[in-house]
Amino acid sequence: MTRGSIQAMGHSFGLSAGQRSGPQLEAELPPPPELLPADAVVDLAVARRDTGVDEVLERLDAELVGLGPVKTRIAEIAALLLVDRMRSQFGVSAPQPSLHMCFTGNPGTGKTTVALRMADMLHKLGYLRRGKLVSVTRDDLVGEYIGHTAPKTKEIIKRAMGGVLFIDEAYYLYKVENERDYGSEAIEILLQVMENNRDDLVVILAGYADKMDQFFSANPGMQSRIAHHVSFPDYTVSELEQIAGRMTEQLGYKLSAGGREALQEYLVRWIIPPWFSNARSGCNAVERARLRHARRLVNGADQQVGLAALTTIEAPDLLASRVFEQARTRDGDS
Repeated sequence: MTRGSIQAMGHSFGLSAGQRSGPQLEAELPPPPELLPADAVVDLAVARRDTGVDEVLERLDAELVGLGPVKTRIAEIAALLLVDRMRSQFGVSAPQPSLHMCFTGNPGTGKTTVALRMADMLHKLGYLRRGKLVSVTRDDLVGEYIGHTAPKTKEIIKRAMGGVLFIDEAYYLYKVENERDYGSEAIEILLQVMENNRDDLVVILAGYADKMDQFFSANPGMQSRIAHHVSFPDYTVSELEQIAGRMTEQLGYKLSAGGREALQEYLVRWIIPPWFSNARSGCNAVERARLRHARRLVNGADQQVGLAALTTIEAPDLLASRVFEQARTRDGDS
């Protein structure tokens, strides 16, 4: 890319050459901090505490069950940025790493939640000016007629600058079967910004793994700008039970022994595609059980109920699900 095209791209976002997209201070910048001598030591534990990065990682671990490989990659990125901060205190510098990412996995595997925590973590570590996440899809970026896409895409990028831009189902930006589609224009703008403003914007693409592979094959420039590919695995039945259990407690309910067995049976049957949506399936099971629980109490013969009855989800509240009805129908047909 030529120097002129880079400057032109900056001007299109209201920037002059050499100017960051963040708020500018009219006053003279303070002098850089004094460097540490070569024989000095730094306390990484104190640095972690002062930046708040441990708090972010702990919150991520508390919010999401499982996802061990995903959490490991996020912790590695946090460690790299923290060590870079410590190295800079000795005058040792390296180019700022590119952190554009691709999150692949099925629906309900926690991709958006991890992106939110990533934005917060990168802000706390000083990589980004803001801990803000702007989440968009194709409709937010691509116009419907000539001259409509560029303003839409640039407006979204302007909103996201200083933070994280999360593009869900990013492969829909490119429609190979439609030569007149305007998605390629949005991709071209994104490519330029991902290269020229990578110290002030992190772009995270998300979607199904196979479709993202096809997208990258058709758009090798985008592939080359993605530094981290993070795969989100499907949840196991055991992990889904934990998710549903957490949600039940947060809502002020508990599962009886029979209710826990029914929940496990429900998940074993529901985990089969195409309708399975990971954590959302577990949450939906609890929400529907709440409806049946309430109806059971209101329509019950005994209208005098105590706290235990009001807060306990029983097996019938789950076994009435159409998931079991479909299983009985399949067994009857066979």
